[in-house]
Amino acid sequence: MKAVAVRPPHKNSVHLTELPMPKVSDIADGRGVLVKVLKVGVDATDREINEGLYGNAPQGYDFLVIGHECFGQVVEVGSAVTKVKPGDYVSCTVRRPGGSIFDKIGRNDVTSELTYYERGINLRHGYLTEYFVDDMEYVVRIPEGMKHLGVLAEPSSVVAKGIEQALLAQQRLQVWQPEIAFVLGSGQIGLLATLMFRLRGMQVFTFARQKAEGNLKAEIATGYGATYCGAQDGQTPKSVVAELKRDPDIIFEATGSARQAFEAMEYLGLNGALIWSSVTGGDAKLDNIPANKINLEWVLGNKLLVGTVNGNWKHFEQGIAAMALGELMFPGVTEKILTHPLPGLESYAQMMHLLETGECLKVFINVADE
Repeated sequence: MKAVAVRPPHKNSVHLTELPMPKVSDIADGRGVLVKVLKVGVDATDREINEGLYGNAPQGYDFLVIGHECFGQVVEVGSAVTKVKPGDYVSCTVRRPGGSIFDKIGRNDVTSELTYYERGINLRHGYLTEYFVDDMEYVVRIPEGMKHLGVLAEPSSVVAKGIEQALLAQQRLQVWQPEIAFVLGSGQIGLLATLMFRLRGMQVFTFARQKAEGNLKAEIATGYGATYCGAQDGQTPKSVVAELKRDPDIIFEATGSARQAFEAMEYLGLNGALIWSSVTGGDAKLDNIPANKINLEWVLGNKLLVGTVNGNWKHFEQGIAAMALGELMFPGVTEKILTHPLPGLESYAQMMHLLETGECLKVFINVADE
């Protein structure tokens, strides 16, 4: 069967290759779930892997099948599978266990090992192929009424996990009721964070580069009831802080920029929480960061920083549930994120070109029809 792969660490090596057809029996103890891939979303991670910034091929291969955001339909299940059945719509988690205590208790998303295993990212083949098989533990059912948003299950899980982790850590304060949220970045992660903060009743400000006028991202953010703030309109986090006369209680950073991630530390409120979601490859250094001032204010201000990446199955369920509630509260808004569909795996070159432009909100491949 066909698959889209790269040859790490070689730059710009994306190509179409072949894999053997997987079987339910490839997974031990009757726990296998065979899935027909319908859609796969791609993002900056796939672009950076193709640029050779990170990622490794599985043992025994000289290539890595990319794609970690999947939506598909169950074809066949093993004798021990109870979570899903043939015909169900599903997504699948990304990280697989190593040998740490966290891996052994089902929390491989927070492994304490330096070597990590992620489908489509590092040492495990991804989902940009026609079929895949996996253990039922990692398969997440998607309601039929949510299949139009199924390809957003993985990015929604990243947001859900970040907010969950921040809220769990903030229990240290005993009483904490965030009212104002800043979202930095208006890509798919930033917009889904905007949705989830709005569902919690917060006043949300979503920051991006472009002007608001004629901007789809601004349309989506305001469709969720948030305030869109474009740098080209002269609106920055610091200018909004000055206008509000107070700092935000919580910040979700989703810019892909290490500088903006660190700068966010300068305007978080007392007892506040900052969530980083950007994964920045390369070796860039930062100047003009007021480290002493940040250190002083963070220690005296009881501030929190948490990172979020690759949730487990419960975070997928939380993300799907949030999008479902979003469909009731803000009908049709989330689907506007899905801007750039491409037909078939053969579109891999166009897919990578669109990612390289950095101008597309959401690129995804329609791998197959139901």
